[in-house]
Amino acid sequence: MSDITLTELSELLLECVGAPEEGTSLDGEDSLDTPFLEFGYDSLALLQVTGVIERRHGIVLSDDAVLEADTPRLLLNMIKEAPRAGAVR
Repeated sequence: MSDITLTELSELLLECVGAPEEGTSLDGEDSLDTPFLEFGYDSLALLQVTGVIERRHGIVLSDDAVLEADTPRLLLNMIKEAPRAGAVR
């Protein structure tokens, strides 16, 4: 199974909670270290997205871990290192 990419994370955020704040974008390497709050995504938005990731990809993240991941890079690294429960698409 491949890891979740920044592009896929961006698409999931758009699908689950809507577009980022006007004038911001999760596209490109420069967005990796930008706090999610600058995009307009709070902890509830991240919990929604990680719930979808768990259901689609079987990647299990604790709520506490998600709350610590305040940038896309941190969240993607946590996803990469997280245990897999088995995809159930």
